Amino acid sequence: MEMTVQLTIDCSDPQRMVTFWAEALGYVPEPAPDGHATWRAYWAAVGVPEAELPAGAGDIPESIVDPAGHGPRVWFQQVPEPKAAKNRWHFDLKVGGGRDVPLDIRTQRVKATVERLVKAGATVLRIKDDPDAGFYAAAMQDPEGNEFDVV
Repeated sequence: MEMTVQLTIDCSDPQRMVTFWAEALGYVPEPAPDGHATWRAYWAAVGVPEAELPAGAGDIPESIVDPAGHGPRVWFQQVPEPKAAKNRWHFDLKVGGGRDVPLDIRTQRVKATVERLVKAGATVLRIKDDPDAGFYAAAMQDPEGNEFDVV
């Protein structure tokens, strides 16, 4: 049996999340299926009732995909309620190269990624800097407050 994996993230502003996480993960907004100008047009063609689609849903991409086809599809599902507590999942953006890479190089890579993601709308929560343990990482939040780490 074949299985694919999709990560669904509840949010209030799918377009903002698509823009941010495409940048963060090196993904691209997922185009509507062939022959359809938008996802909304596709959903209408496959019989999704208009009453089930919030205003604007599917007019712009609400999902991102790995252009190389390796990573999971990520769908940003618009919900009415705001994020209320710490999320129980998070991304680890492993940019340092692992413990085989010298700490100063890993630190530079993490700092460069943190700077890029802050410009894209992320917030730094804390820096985890422990040179004695050979560790440097950043705990961050995306534009809607979902936590993730850069290591």
